Amino acid sequence: MFIRDTELDAPLVLAPMEGVTDVGFRRLIRSVGGCSLTVTEFVPGAALVGGHRVALRAAEFDPDERPVSVQLYGRDPDILAEAARHVEALGATIVDLNMGCPSKKVCQNSGGASLLREPELARRIVRAIRAATTLPFTVKMRAGFQLGERQALDMAAMCADEGVEAIAVHWRTRADGYGGVRDLSTVAAVKSRIPIPVLANGDIDETNAVSTLAESGADGLMVGRAAIRDPWVFLKIGRALRGEPPLVVDDAERERVLTAYFRSLRAFFPNEGWLLGRMKKIARYFGGEADQGEELRWRILHAEAPDEVMEHVQSFFEERRTLGHAAQSPRIARSPASQSEPAAPEPR
Repeated sequence: MFIRDTELDAPLVLAPMEGVTDVGFRRLIRSVGGCSLTVTEFVPGAALVGGHRVALRAAEFDPDERPVSVQLYGRDPDILAEAARHVEALGATIVDLNMGCPSKKVCQNSGGASLLREPELARRIVRAIRAATTLPFTVKMRAGFQLGERQALDMAAMCADEGVEAIAVHWRTRADGYGGVRDLSTVAAVKSRIPIPVLANGDIDETNAVSTLAESGADGLMVGRAAIRDPWVFLKIGRALRGEPPLVVDDAERERVLTAYFRSLRAFFPNEGWLLGRMKKIARYFGGEADQGEELRWRILHAEAPDEVMEHVQSFFEERRTLGHAAQSPRIARSPASQSEPAAPEPR
């Protein structure tokens, strides 16, 4: 799959998620493998232009993180155009515009999914960003704003006309939030109408990846919350798309990845409170196929310090080794290059 001249060796993209897809989480996903494009959590265009520390932190990526997309949101065409120039100066591979965030705070400020109801403003924003940067330009959107609305079809056509080079469409409307009845018809309609690559988004994992592509006709898949629950989901989806046997992840691999991620977080969040909060946020999802994974989550959620979290992780897997759980499934096969832990950033 290509986004203009950027080649994705698999049609699998990590979705931008607020408060999740920081550089540490993206490093985790890259260390596991299978994902061909990572996207930052959304970055307010005005804050990036203003040089705000939080915005600069959100737009941060590793020097070897390629390809990587920085997602912008806002409503002022001139400010977003300047923000796109900042993204290019940072060295990102792709610039992305958020037309899909359902958050009330973002929509009240006329960003995210609210742009679906302001087509002329959206056109001016897209045109301004396209004129401001030579980077490949993509847009992520929801199917519509309210239940029954499907603005994505006309909005995607406008974006393609204005020079956008790939579109990600979430099958939900903004009003669906994280619920609703799965319906890929809007994604399929967008794909049949525009000539650029289309990514399907929304509750995708290895159990439905093949059917999602078949039903939507999409060129690729954008995976969000499933990657929090299961960092190996991209490898699993890749195997499903190739018709290979399911991947089994054993305790040794699960411990390796979780421990490496928490070490990376320690460097990224030197503040103990922030660090503990992020550890607990991931623990709400992490555990997956491991027997008694809920027990590990409970221990982490009740920890009072980051060191206590690390102790819980080590003791949990040590207990399982003692009981012989780790011998129940074969170790995931890894190439020598992927055995190393992801490098942690310098403390700030």
